[in-house]
Amino acid sequence: MKILFLRHGLTSGNLEKRYIGRTDEPLCAKGISELQKLVIPKCSILISSPMKRCIQTSELLFPNKEIVIEKNFRECDFGDFEGKNYVELSENSDYQKWIDSGGNLPFPNGEDTNDFRRRNIEAFEKIMQKIKNEDSAAFIVHGGTIMSVLEKYAVPHKAYFDWHCENGHGYICEWNGTELEILEKI
Repeated sequence: MKILFLRHGLTSGNLEKRYIGRTDEPLCAKGISELQKLVIPKCSILISSPMKRCIQTSELLFPNKEIVIEKNFRECDFGDFEGKNYVELSENSDYQKWIDSGGNLPFPNGEDTNDFRRRNIEAFEKIMQKIKNEDSAAFIVHGGTIMSVLEKYAVPHKAYFDWHCENGHGYICEWNGTELEILEKI
């Protein structure tokens, strides 16, 4: 099965390099404009995070296509870092500890990164069982969701942060039931 993993378009928080997780921001004008230039493959099924930025991206790229919402693809809860950028957090000792951990510590008053990754992988596995007879799927989700799934299933194997992609970009893959072969980065 061909699978497109695409990170949602830009929001104003993304432009300002803010940690935007549970904040349900819409796309900004630049994000909409950039998405309108994309040429992406068609899909037989469209899956999206419940966040506005993902739903708007789905509607722009796949007009009139039914969207299957997967609540467990919502973005990570960044806790005390939510809505702030690295400049605003530069004097925060919890932020420095998180950075020093390689991004592996739980977010203070937010979500544990391992729980976040597990939640995304379980949601992917559940959906793949439901859609195993489809010929193609598009997942319009968050960067962390893409990184979680690809870290687990992509070949060749790479670490979580090695799968980072910018807004409005992602990967086209081939799913064989156990692995994701990366065909193209978009």
